Amino acid sequence: MKALKVIISGGGTGGHIFPALSIADKLKEMNPETEILFVGAEGRMEMEKVPAAGYRIVGLPVAGLQRSLSLSNLALPFKVIRSLKMAGKIIDGFRPDIAIGVGGYASAPLLWSACGKGIPTLIQEQNGFAGLTNKILGKRVDKICVAYEGMQRFFPAGKIVMTGNPIRREIVPGTREMKKEAAGYYGLDPDRKHIFIVGGSLGSRTLNESVMKWISEGRPGGEDAEVLWQCGKYYSDSVSRFASEAGDKMKGIRYYDFIKRMDLAYALADVVISRSGASSVSELAAAGKAVIFVPSPNVAEDHQTHNAMALVQKDAAMMVTDAEAPERLMSSACSLLANADKCRQMEKNILAMARRDAADRIAQEIYSLVTR
Repeated sequence: MKALKVIISGGGTGGHIFPALSIADKLKEMNPETEILFVGAEGRMEMEKVPAAGYRIVGLPVAGLQRSLSLSNLALPFKVIRSLKMAGKIIDGFRPDIAIGVGGYASAPLLWSACGKGIPTLIQEQNGFAGLTNKILGKRVDKICVAYEGMQRFFPAGKIVMTGNPIRREIVPGTREMKKEAAGYYGLDPDRKHIFIVGGSLGSRTLNESVMKWISEGRPGGEDAEVLWQCGKYYSDSVSRFASEAGDKMKGIRYYDFIKRMDLAYALADVVISRSGASSVSELAAAGKAVIFVPSPNVAEDHQTHNAMALVQKDAAMMVTDAEAPERLMSSACSLLANADKCRQMEKNILAMARRDAADRIAQEIYSLVTR
């Protein structure tokens, strides 16, 4: 494959960033001479995660509309105009062969500018319910890569390609050896059963409060289980204070604000509790995990419930609503943990829904647009 010059834009959460990095890694694997420039939003997570992965990133001042009344909304039009001008200059300076959007604030001005300059464009929609940015861009871009059926509700049918969501290449079904390595890495017992709790890259108040309530009550139903818990950087201080006060009740529980070795975390887990962002759903399918989803209610169009239900309807996952979580979540997880047959059936069903070749499919679409 020939070397390309590629701009990838978007971010805001790990659900946008990790698929973007997977696409970049695949393009570099196909031709190491390919040049990739990321464009993100100033102050957002991508400005840290992308350089850590070895790629260059430029930030735009664009921001999202606050749902509550906020003075910051008054500055939004000026930020958008400034971001559009900056995006145009970035494109003129880098002269990409193609511009790719993965969702998030920054993808809107960058892809809009690229379309206006006649540059081939592609967006990747991770969710079963399209985000506002991608719905707007879908009318202008050349190709739309999706992970769920029925996306013609949001996009022109002729532009849609079913690819699945690209995931980190290290996410695979765990082996006994991986579980042993994971237990050593996290200081846990490989012969015990484990619950892995992950509330997304920023954390989840509901999941954290549900777990803390369960621990305070003596971990009913899961007294013999060990727990790996990603609490999120926003909640790290409050969870640390709770852990200090809980004392011996925290025995066999490891908590982190952010878990870097997700491959080992998945390998360790017998049951996973997770939000149902699209990337999380795709990774859990690739890892073949028995999972209880708790969809976030704080997302546009309730798309996390759509994501979760696509698996629940095929007996590939369970779901507890955010409102029910404080009372039901941990008891449901402990019941599932004790039901080995149910876990195995869910693991089999979710693994059958995995798409491991999504990055390859998207890369093929990228090359087809560039060489068209």
